[in-house]
Amino acid sequence: MLRTRLTRNRRGHQHRGRKRMGHMTREWFHELLRAPKVTMLHNSLKEPSMPASLPHAVQRTLETPHGSAIGASYRWPGGQYCAIHTARGIIGCGLFDVHVASEFGMAVAIARGTPAKPLAEPEDLYQAKIVDVSEPARQLGITPGMTGSEALEKLLTAG
Repeated sequence: MLRTRLTRNRRGHQHRGRKRMGHMTREWFHELLRAPKVTMLHNSLKEPSMPASLPHAVQRTLETPHGSAIGASYRWPGGQYCAIHTARGIIGCGLFDVHVASEFGMAVAIARGTPAKPLAEPEDLYQAKIVDVSEPARQLGITPGMTGSEALEKLLTAG
């Protein structure tokens, strides 16, 4: 129920409190209702029915012997990228920049596909060779030459 109540602020002055619903203000709640609706795809490999102007985007949970990660793939006419996200960092395709990741203290390991064997799905990264890493990834023991699976194990089991 929405209520207005008389409260005191930090300085002890009385005022009418804002109308609240739990932790949300009434204004925020009504703004949320007016916002455009967003549809999320989660744990689904089905092709969504989307307008052609939007990229195909899929995120799903990947279960590994070392823990869970989130796999993501995005496709649009003429391109795609994929990544595996963990709490400690990302294994991704060549779209990511390890120098920028280092500036932000993020562990990122990069693999690159080829026209004959593109990296389109997150599982494609398991056998791909890591070609570059950010400094935080290097500090976790991830090095160029490892497979994506080996790098993922480091991200999931580090410290």
